[in-house]
Amino acid sequence: MKKTFAVVLITIVVGALIYAITLYMPLNGFGFAWSTNFLLMIGAFTFTETYKVQLESPYFEEKDWERRGKLYTSLGINFYRKLLVWVGWEKNRKKTAPVKKDLDALTRLHYHTKQSEVGHLVIFIIVLGITGYVSFVFGIVGAIWLIITNILLNLYPVFLQRYNRPRIERAMKLSQLRK
Repeated sequence: MKKTFAVVLITIVVGALIYAITLYMPLNGFGFAWSTNFLLMIGAFTFTETYKVQLESPYFEEKDWERRGKLYTSLGINFYRKLLVWVGWEKNRKKTAPVKKDLDALTRLHYHTKQSEVGHLVIFIIVLGITGYVSFVFGIVGAIWLIITNILLNLYPVFLQRYNRPRIERAMKLSQLRK
């Protein structure tokens, strides 16, 4: 009951804050796009951390067309990874959640890739809907900041999780063999 109340409360608060920024920021501006994405990230993080869903769907398994990350490499995932290092995201993430090389740590990291992917995918879809509305009102050029932030803050993180997960799975298998 407490978990449901917390999630409902967070949903209402995030929705109210997004509504409030629509009143004070232009929908076709960078500030609106940035704020909307981060408010939705807070909501998604709260939901995934509160419910800790198992996430055992076949969706999370590597597909044939994803083998060895060639698709993601061609889409520039290595550049995106370097961008995360350049802006300091990786340093901050490693400081708050260092990765150890034992099986338990790799298992937690594997789960967190799924958790992060789900969150970013849901946010991507929500922002896509908002982008559709803003495009209708202001034209596609008016929605450019929403498009750019949605790609950088949601689509590429989904790609990154799908790129990293098979690598983590291989490390988990090696770790199990060493036992």
